[in-house]
Amino acid sequence: MQTSNRKTGDKGEDMALAYLILNGFVLLERNWRHGRCEIDLIMEEKDTIVFVEVKARSTEAFGWPEAAVKKSKQANIIKAAQEYLYLKQPNKELRFDIVSIILKKDEPDIYHIRDAFVG
Repeated sequence: MQTSNRKTGDKGEDMALAYLILNGFVLLERNWRHGRCEIDLIMEEKDTIVFVEVKARSTEAFGWPEAAVKKSKQANIIKAAQEYLYLKQPNKELRFDIVSIILKKDEPDIYHIRDAFVG
């Protein structure tokens, strides 16, 4: 049985994916792994490969979701992104985005942070 945190995360990823597709992004990979590092969504926007970290919470009471993407998490995402580019897309531009979601009952708050950090 999934924990409530995992269910929240999966729901957030589904919402982030739908949001990005509606905004012209194309899905390349979901939950792509390199060793112990995982990238939630790998998208393409025009000629750029966008590595997306999705953070979702049911409330902002404990802070904004994007604040949970600390330097160590960024380093892991960057490492996995470098390997992905090496294996699959060696000549593409890259960008790191965060999609932060508060899962409100009526309508979620989705906050897309482009260029959230530098690789």
